[in-house]
Amino acid sequence: MARIVMKFGGTSVANLERIRAVAAFVRREVDAGHSVAVVVSAMAGETNRLVELCKEAGEPAPALDARNVEYDAIVASGEQVTSGLLALVMQNLGYRARSWHGWQIPLKTDNAHGKARIAEIDETAIGEAMDNGEIAIVAGFQGIAPDGRISTLGRGGSDTSAVALAAAVSAARCDIYTDVDGVYTTDPRLTKHARRISKISYEEMLEMASLGAKVLQTRSVEMAMAFKVPVRVLSSFDPPDAPGPGTLICDEDDIVEQNIVSTVTPDFDEATVTILAVPDEPGRAASIFNALAEANINIDMIVQSASRETGFANISFTTKEGDIERAVDLLKSEQPKIGFKALQSDKNVAKVSVIGLGMKSHAGVAATMFRTLAEKGINIQNISTSEIKISVLINADAAEYAVRVLHEAYGLDAPNHAAQN
Repeated sequence: MARIVMKFGGTSVANLERIRAVAAFVRREVDAGHSVAVVVSAMAGETNRLVELCKEAGEPAPALDARNVEYDAIVASGEQVTSGLLALVMQNLGYRARSWHGWQIPLKTDNAHGKARIAEIDETAIGEAMDNGEIAIVAGFQGIAPDGRISTLGRGGSDTSAVALAAAVSAARCDIYTDVDGVYTTDPRLTKHARRISKISYEEMLEMASLGAKVLQTRSVEMAMAFKVPVRVLSSFDPPDAPGPGTLICDEDDIVEQNIVSTVTPDFDEATVTILAVPDEPGRAASIFNALAEANINIDMIVQSASRETGFANISFTTKEGDIERAVDLLKSEQPKIGFKALQSDKNVAKVSVIGLGMKSHAGVAATMFRTLAEKGINIQNISTSEIKISVLINADAAEYAVRVLHEAYGLDAPNHAAQN
């Protein structure tokens, strides 16, 4: 009897009707003889509502933010409601079920409230409950910090809760149910030619998640890869008795044929900062990025170029649009220490990336990208690469068009592309 972890996102549990539909998926796995744990998100829109209440409650005093322990206590309540409701529905269907909050497992995290990382999961109690035929319905997105307070894992944290729980209980797989039926070659809203991928590697999915794809949270993919947890992405809007095949996220050795490029991934949640005339000497860049790191501001593409003034350099980097104001304010406060002369920021940018395991063994991927964009008159501002990814920063107004032309240039429009895996 295998242990299975199932996770349902906010749109999947948006109301009681949807929660009853989720119960049908859970019942199918239980009736098949599996030991089941279910991780749930808050109802669609509920976390946003709670965040807004936090903001209102924080005025005119310093606004509550994601680093405040009371913020965590408030926003974690959405998942607690959902887990309780699903437990009641399962009980009314005649199944043994109970809700679990993060602290009851316990799921232990660090002290970074609002962006906590999982440190340890004691699976003893929940594993025993599962093996005794009880359906464990877990409030995702939350744990308990060393200070004894509720902590939350950041937006999308229920994905991480689910994969971490699957690893802890040695689950055969972790099924992530959402409002899409798998991982696609690009965002289907941007082109009708986007196609579902049957299998994709952990490495490719990790690049996609880190570059803006909304299917899974980055940390959940990191954890799946570290503990070799097979993850399936499925639609909770398919019939429970005839679900679609979804997309399997697995080790690259389990993929028979590796595409040169598997996906074109846009990220519209980008902003760029350019620091002008930084003294070109050891330690200046360290001062910039140490300050940003201490403020928990994640940065991505970094470019250093020569300044017009001898002995100085310009440094540009990208960060999430929601962090741009904090980054700018922080750097201004550090200006006397760093010694730069001016600062610029721009929110009208987007990042477009091509990802594929086949890049490891095929030449010309970058040339195709740059040539295609040049032919369409799309200017590249910054470039970054990894072994299986090439990213470019471009004007946000051109991003959707860039996705479509690159999707076609790499042959992803082909009807049989998705079957290659």
